[in-house]
Amino acid sequence: MKKEEFKQFVKEHPSLIKYVKNNEMTWQKFYEMYDLYGSDNDIWDKYIKEEKNQEKKQEETNIVKTGIAGLTLSEVVNWFKNINLDNLQESIGNVQRVLGVVQDFSKKDSTKISPKETYKPRPIYKHFED
Repeated sequence: MKKEEFKQFVKEHPSLIKYVKNNEMTWQKFYEMYDLYGSDNDIWDKYIKEEKNQEKKQEETNIVKTGIAGLTLSEVVNWFKNINLDNLQESIGNVQRVLGVVQDFSKKDSTKISPKETYKPRPIYKHFED
């Protein structure tokens, strides 16, 4: 009976398979951990953490691929609720300032006169206001 539960646990967490394939763990060690600690212990975080991160990345990718049209109305509302408008406005202001600085630099570079054109050497024989 415990063996069937372990099989179900492995089906729910397929990331355990890669540890066995990479010779980092064996099925025997995983089974012993399952038998001693059960499925809800923190000991599994090390092995299942990557799986949870991959699931999260997959969800984010799916949201980006499907766009807002693929989301339910409650998900869209929750997404908008989580937006902090003050931070958004501040970020937009920062971007505008950066773009303004970049524009200023590009304008100065294009209108800049070379120093050789502005400098006119004084003739050797002339003194002040001669």
